[in-house]
Amino acid sequence: MFTATLSDVSLLRDSISSIGELIDEAQFKITKDGISLLASDRAMVAVVDFHISSKAFEKYEVDADQTVGLNITNLMIVLKRAGGSDKLTLNLKGSKLEVIIEGESRRRFVVPIIEMRKEEIPPIDQLEFTSKVKIKPRILQDGIDDAEIIGDSVIFDVSQNRFGMLAEGDVSMAELELERGNEALMELSTGDGNVRARYALDYLKKMVKAAKIADTVSIEYGQDYPMRMSFTAGDKLKLNFVIAPRVTED
Repeated sequence: MFTATLSDVSLLRDSISSIGELIDEAQFKITKDGISLLASDRAMVAVVDFHISSKAFEKYEVDADQTVGLNITNLMIVLKRAGGSDKLTLNLKGSKLEVIIEGESRRRFVVPIIEMRKEEIPPIDQLEFTSKVKIKPRILQDGIDDAEIIGDSVIFDVSQNRFGMLAEGDVSMAELELERGNEALMELSTGDGNVRARYALDYLKKMVKAAKIADTVSIEYGQDYPMRMSFTAGDKLKLNFVIAPRVTED
């Protein structure tokens, strides 16, 4: 048995919408602590690590840990039918997930549970990052939007006193810079001095759509090393993306 009611629909709706940019189906783990998901995109370039705490729900009941396979697109289409003032209830009933949206009316949807084979996930828990910055989500969004008009990748550059994002074209360039002490740069640490790495813009554009759910975003990476981008909403929700670097020969 599993049933949960959520008043802040945007937490789940916007998270699933962001996840759906990269993942088309996944297994959700339901435990007494909340609902989580760990999945990689088909190209094995990015991994999504998602957890919404049971604390985010006004009602949350589960009698045993269970794993549920769902088509992300199907779930996302249903969740997008919920408005900001609606209340959302999830009920697991046999081979189906019942989604009830209550506002001025009561609407009921059924999403089928799908059988899924256990997929290979890159061992992201073994990653050791040497640099970390924590910034306001809108700053990251600005940097990626700026880069989009220039090229197809973004260089992240951190030093002891500065964080930067750089995109370069044949004759053009876009750069975002934050110095230590800027209130938008809430944390900056690097154990390896100046650290640079390049990442594909098309993936970053999809990931940064999670900015709408977050209070802060943390960026952890190393020299020509994978990056973990963590969007958090207090103690209610965390949505992490891990992306492989784009290594080029200079």
